[in-house]
Amino acid sequence: MKIALIGYGKMGHAIEALAIERGHEIVCTIDNAEELAAKARQLTEADVAIEFTMPSAAADNIRYCIDNDIAIVCGTTGWYDAYYELATLCHNRGGAMLTATNFSIGMNIMFALNERLAQLMSGRDDYRVDITETHHIHKLDAPSGTAITLREQIAANRGEGHGEEIPITSIREGEVAGIHTVRYQSEIDSISITHEAHSRKGLALGALLAAEYLKGKKGVYTMRDCLNNKE
Repeated sequence: MKIALIGYGKMGHAIEALAIERGHEIVCTIDNAEELAAKARQLTEADVAIEFTMPSAAADNIRYCIDNDIAIVCGTTGWYDAYYELATLCHNRGGAMLTATNFSIGMNIMFALNERLAQLMSGRDDYRVDITETHHIHKLDAPSGTAITLREQIAANRGEGHGEEIPITSIREGEVAGIHTVRYQSEIDSISITHEAHSRKGLALGALLAAEYLKGKKGVYTMRDCLNNKE
């Protein structure tokens, strides 16, 4: 598969190394808006573009790919206020887009656990819930997109009155790849589920699995579609 990397920081390099291991070809790497325009021809050679940039750039990069009929996998967070606009654009233009707030397979298993735990806690107002997320000092958005997804899942599965008031504590320190904890506390005990990424490799692998899944498809997808794929 031919892959274009939009965003060539630490995540881009991790994806590149793993893509080559898996037998894929990197047709171009793009690290800013000027390169996006200058490498337009190389970009169109890609079967899929994988985007890991900045919240301020992600929506424009996705729009560019949709407008130019390039399938795109996006792992940037902090841009989701434009999600429905871009999903509609993708549908209308017959494009292909797969987005996720976290591509890690382990984190997606935690998403499933989080939904089930929230269902079990529905109506249990004796338990207070909170979320803590820790990332490296270079991460620009806070709270993380993953933490917001966890909160949205709890709100949807625990019932009314458990939405925006769920507190999220964001910690930025060192080079932490990512730690997310959901904790329920009562006067008598606590229940916690935690996912800790040891490196960026899990995210890189998930992004490549998403790209492999998206190749040749049309439509708007999530990581759940990719992981539930039975083809």
